[in-house]
Amino acid sequence: MGDAEIIPIGTRGKPGRGTGSAKPSSSARSLAKAPAARKHAEPVPEAAPGATDEHEAPVVPEPRLAEPSYDDAVDLAHPEPADPTRGIPAVDWLAGFTSAAVEVFGADWEPRLAAFLAFLRRRLTGDYTVDEYGFDAEITQHFFMAAIRPVAEKWFRIEVRGVENIPAHGGALVVSNHSGTIPVDGLMTAVTIHDHAHRFLRPLGADLVFKLPVVSELARKGGVTLACNEDAERMLRGGEIVGVWPEGFKGIGKPYSERYKLQRFGRGGFVSAAIRTGVPIIPTSVVGAEEIYPLVGNIPSLARLLGVPYIPITPFFPALGPLGLIPLPSKWVIEFGEPIRTDEYDTGAAEDPMLVFNVTDQVRETIQQTLYTLLMQRKSVFG
Repeated sequence: MGDAEIIPIGTRGKPGRGTGSAKPSSSARSLAKAPAARKHAEPVPEAAPGATDEHEAPVVPEPRLAEPSYDDAVDLAHPEPADPTRGIPAVDWLAGFTSAAVEVFGADWEPRLAAFLAFLRRRLTGDYTVDEYGFDAEITQHFFMAAIRPVAEKWFRIEVRGVENIPAHGGALVVSNHSGTIPVDGLMTAVTIHDHAHRFLRPLGADLVFKLPVVSELARKGGVTLACNEDAERMLRGGEIVGVWPEGFKGIGKPYSERYKLQRFGRGGFVSAAIRTGVPIIPTSVVGAEEIYPLVGNIPSLARLLGVPYIPITPFFPALGPLGLIPLPSKWVIEFGEPIRTDEYDTGAAEDPMLVFNVTDQVRETIQQTLYTLLMQRKSVFG
């Protein structure tokens, strides 16, 4: 043990034993300093003069670090974002909301907002009426008509003629040609009568309309009723404006090459209903609907599989997918012809098949001749 060399811990620079210098290295000093605390470090005093020997160098005291407070550390690590709304008075908020409402809804935004809130309250509380057919006048006027109106006015630019032939009171039967691949003409006729004659049109729909899950419910609320003589006669006696399209699916599903050529008008059941109730028949002609979806083909096998009358093929559908369902912006003209009176017939006239056939043929010829006249007057399909 007498010859053993005693090595002080932390000398001679051996691994794990330090450098042997009393002055800490720069690496040691950097590890000892916390990032947040380095800003508060006091300046290191200079070494005393005259120290030349490594072992006799004066010991330099470590920098005394100012201990950061807990609040300072939190603020430096997670600074709180500035609140832009702090200090804005409630009056300024109200003024901003008011000016925004005027810009969006107009100067009369307050009564419109009050009416909308009252509408929501009635719908939520069930304080509204639905007739025996499921027709909801309030939802039709405030929702369906509001949704269809821009299409009629801005897209198809419908020109209305002969609206004075629609009676202001009492029942009437509107009979129109049917076209367009999809029955859009029925919707346009309904919004036209509502906006110009200020009456609701009660369309008679095919069985397929009431077999579709969502469409059937919407159709009922919009005033559509199953096309049968019993319902038609009850509504006509009740003073409603009833709409019928005797061509049915043969009218809207005919090829584009046969556009504006009326198909068969069925057995004349609508004429019997009009004669029994004594209401006038208003022949209605629609020009422009044939061009919204030019039908150039059909897929009958797929139509039978899906249980629909036809699967249309147009120049844009199904080639363009959903974009092909956008109707072309053709220019429409809807003309309501002079009413054909039925109140002059005897009580049993509705049972006379020849009389019913003659009146049916009269209505059909009136609509066909009006279509030819309107087509001759039209300068452009889209103008």
